Amino acid sequence: MKVIKLGGSLLEQTETLGALFQSLQQNDDDIVLVHGGGALVHQWLATAGLQSEKVNGLRVSPEQHMLYIVGGLAGTANKVLMKQAIASGLKPIGMTLYEAGVNCVRQSESLGQVGLCQVSSTEPVPALLADLLMHGYLPIISSIGFGENGEWFNVNADDAAVAVAATYHADLLLITDVEAVLDDRGNPLSQLNSESIEKLTQNGVIKDGMEVKVRGALSAAKRLRRCVRIGSWNVMNNPFSGTQISE
Repeated sequence: MKVIKLGGSLLEQTETLGALFQSLQQNDDDIVLVHGGGALVHQWLATAGLQSEKVNGLRVSPEQHMLYIVGGLAGTANKVLMKQAIASGLKPIGMTLYEAGVNCVRQSESLGQVGLCQVSSTEPVPALLADLLMHGYLPIISSIGFGENGEWFNVNADDAAVAVAATYHADLLLITDVEAVLDDRGNPLSQLNSESIEKLTQNGVIKDGMEVKVRGALSAAKRLRRCVRIGSWNVMNNPFSGTQISE
């Protein structure tokens, strides 16, 4: 199984999404998509007159904001992806982390309903995703989670993808709007590890949004104890494209 995390910016790129899903249709692997949609959530909250803030990259999610956050992520963002998948001849099925077998708890009181995924190494692998994949469905999982009492949680999409990959012992691909991580001459880097990432970051080669992406991939590689690949949508069909991140 391969878990593919889609960057939220892809939701606004119709042509790229179309190419992505056409590529999925030609792929023989068992694929599960995990997505966020921060820009859409921000727009919904602003339209509702609610001020949104982030702390260390996490959107503070008071209870009164959750109606819009859930509607944006599990609703509109999820169905935009389903629409593109259907148009490409696939059979998508929208889900939250709960249906995927991932339970969540509150990360901290100060962040409101920001959730933290719980992954058990002793519990059996949930059967639902395997059954859906066996019957030809494409699970599309939003980064909305549920607690043991049914409370909603807003989960960072990268963390959600890592949790799904860890639960199913799957490979993880982080799909972004760039081909790969680039060196100081603009050439794609095929491999990076902790040491090379630190060096390139200190030298200003990896910076800004790319630094966030790379450090997120490195964190995922450490948690999964396996390599994580980061790149554009065509990384799925070309094992030599993108950048492989390892410890």
